[in-house]
Amino acid sequence: MKAWTWNRYGPPDVLELKDVGEPGIAADEVLVRTRAVSVNPYDWRHVGADPKLVRLSIGLRRPKPGLIPGADLAGVVERVGAGVTDLRPGDEVFGEVRLGSFAEAVAVPRSRLAVKPAGLTFEQAAAVPMAAHTALQGLRDVGGIEAGRRVLVNGASGGIGTFAVQLAKAYGAEVTGVCSTRNTELVRSLGADDVVDYTREDFTDREGRYDLVMDIVGDRSPLRLRRPLTPRGRLVLVGGIASPRRSLLGPAAQLLRGSLVSPFVGRRIGAVRWKPNSADLEFLAGLMEKGQVVPVIDRTYPFTEIPEALRYLERGRARGKIAITL
Repeated sequence: MKAWTWNRYGPPDVLELKDVGEPGIAADEVLVRTRAVSVNPYDWRHVGADPKLVRLSIGLRRPKPGLIPGADLAGVVERVGAGVTDLRPGDEVFGEVRLGSFAEAVAVPRSRLAVKPAGLTFEQAAAVPMAAHTALQGLRDVGGIEAGRRVLVNGASGGIGTFAVQLAKAYGAEVTGVCSTRNTELVRSLGADDVVDYTREDFTDREGRYDLVMDIVGDRSPLRLRRPLTPRGRLVLVGGIASPRRSLLGPAAQLLRGSLVSPFVGRRIGAVRWKPNSADLEFLAGLMEKGQVVPVIDRTYPFTEIPEALRYLERGRARGKIAITL
């Protein structure tokens, strides 16, 4: 089968499309024939070892042999392990892995898959897992979102942000999205009650307005991000697309700052840590079947152009997600 691999850290150009062996599956795994994947900052950060902390898990000097990047996928079940009883060959699924989705076939733990909603294309389904999971777990598990709460999403037009706005509305919140001028209409179309154009207004000057602030951008200190919160409000830190490049910690630095500040302030500060699981994917699938959440896809690339898709994503101008078709 064809898969993208890399044997040195660097820009997306270090990726090579090669013939590799088809993966075997364990008893609790499913072999998925990939029909679409999507790209995330997580992916190019692994390819470039940016931040340097990534090297601890995938290789200090160079990537460990045989590694394939990629997290999100959608496709068709080809084979199931002996312990998998609720999926069968031919089922259409979507899900996520830590690494390995940039390939024609992927071995995926059953616990990280869900049945693809019939009304979604494979490209739409592949755009969901990591971004929507992060948004959901941030709003629900860290932010404690409830109906009637006032929520602000900083970075509302990106991959995570477009899901966060829609999920917050699905929970019954009053939502404010922060984005650039060119994306204000997009964010409104997702259901935002108010939109802040950051080129014209600094949302942190809106003192005491919001019960929950989700920061996806990471361009302000946690102390500054506390200002728009009510006295009992919660700040949810995702990590930050604006984190310094070629640094030791990268997005994790913002999360570390939040954890250091949290014990000394009256407002709760929490960090999102992506936890793949099928229960959340099934919950998201239900919302998509009802039309309450719709994946936003900026553009689609063929499988042979994954490096170009990653370069586009790195530029930080994508609206929603970028999908890859196999």
